[in-house]
Amino acid sequence: MNIKLYSSSDQSRWDAYVKNHPLGTHCHLASWGQVIENAYQHKCYYLMAEDSNRVVGILPMVHLNSLIFGNSLVSMPFLNYGGMIADNPNIQKALWEEAINVAKKIKASYLEIRHSQPLSWIKKGDKTILKTHKVSMLLDLPSSSEQLMKSFKSKLRSQIKRPQKEGMTAIIGGKELIDSFYKVFTINMRDLGSPVHSKRLFWEIFQNFSESAQIGVVFWKHQPVASGIVLGFKDTMEIPWASSLRKFNHFSPNMLLYWSFLEYASNSGYKKFDFGRTTPGSGTYRFKKQWGTKPSQLYWYYWISEGLKRKTFHPDHRRFSLAISCWKKMPVAFTRLIGPQIRKYIAL
Repeated sequence: MNIKLYSSSDQSRWDAYVKNHPLGTHCHLASWGQVIENAYQHKCYYLMAEDSNRVVGILPMVHLNSLIFGNSLVSMPFLNYGGMIADNPNIQKALWEEAINVAKKIKASYLEIRHSQPLSWIKKGDKTILKTHKVSMLLDLPSSSEQLMKSFKSKLRSQIKRPQKEGMTAIIGGKELIDSFYKVFTINMRDLGSPVHSKRLFWEIFQNFSESAQIGVVFWKHQPVASGIVLGFKDTMEIPWASSLRKFNHFSPNMLLYWSFLEYASNSGYKKFDFGRTTPGSGTYRFKKQWGTKPSQLYWYYWISEGLKRKTFHPDHRRFSLAISCWKKMPVAFTRLIGPQIRKYIAL
């Protein structure tokens, strides 16, 4: 067996492996490297294990290097999943060890691997850390949206109908809705105190995933008030990004947005809907839980370099609480201009 760096000529074999592996997700697909490189100019290190010219394992990684946020190697930044998928644990281990070698070569302070399953062969120690602070919220879908609606409690059904009674409508489409999506997204990110992603990132997503990506927008009097993006892969539809305008919260446009996606996913034949990651006990957790979701534990593994101390290692940038408070007060036009230059280095 040998491990090599992926090249564009390997894409069909790489993606075929991801599609056929039970733990392969859309986050493992080769096109994400092109999306991130084109949008943010980050260098990607995609490792591919081969045996007798047959793909037996893969590991996609992205190099983030910033004076403010540090030097890291992440699988996968901006997404919920990543990590090694392979034919057996020995190949996984070989990919992990090669990833550490790459991290050392590029002088990364740490390596971050986002897994949906535990890796029992990783020995936790001074240089290896496991964080289990996040879960994914998953909902099994019936064969029709009518069955799904009937399964909801009456309170939830009333919340879904409320925005419709106020004259709100939902549309699901493609890249023609990017501007409407981004208008809501930028305002919401500013209100949360978070730098916004570049619009170019979303254009690249639809350039590379046009057949599996959809945008949903809720309108009120021709104004977008809630929006989100979903990606379908295998039997699961996932919602990585969703936003709504706070001043319309009393009309619950977010409920109509999520229902529209669930309706679309169920009627399109998907078996599961992934509401994305969240912290147990948080407000976001409770919002996702009300739909009948079940939490699925996530396992984020870290290798830290000699220069970092285990006790003070916090990759979630919690030390920037003051900057978050200040960002909330910035004009949206400013955050839209400056935000992407910051957000591109934040792996979350």
